Amino acid sequence: MVKVLLRTIWTLPTTGVGVGIALPFTLMGARWRVRGFTVECYGGGLGWVLERWPWPKGGISAITFGDLILGRTAGLLDECRVHEQVHVRQAHRWGPLFLPAYLMASAWVWWRGGDAYLENPFEVEAYRVSGGLRD
Repeated sequence: MVKVLLRTIWTLPTTGVGVGIALPFTLMGARWRVRGFTVECYGGGLGWVLERWPWPKGGISAITFGDLILGRTAGLLDECRVHEQVHVRQAHRWGPLFLPAYLMASAWVWWRGGDAYLENPFEVEAYRVSGGLRD
């Protein structure tokens, strides 16, 4: 239990960013649920925003901020859970450095002429563990 508490504190800055994004969407119909030690927020106006997310093109099904996963719908969260849980574990490793490290990795890949999303090492690991790209 102490390990879970320390991990939660370590990831709190990253989780806090996600909470700050998600809370206003609660007023627009977003719903919350707990899955294991992870909290998920989905639907309502949040789903609309994620569907229109500019990067990568075509929007995203879900995005992870520490111990919080934001998703378009409950069903898509179920489909993406293995992939997003990899990002949760990455956030546990990197703590408050997770978001800067992820963004810097994307910038580095892009600067070298690669796909800033699909070739980001954080995504490469998540897709490898979760079985590859979803249709």
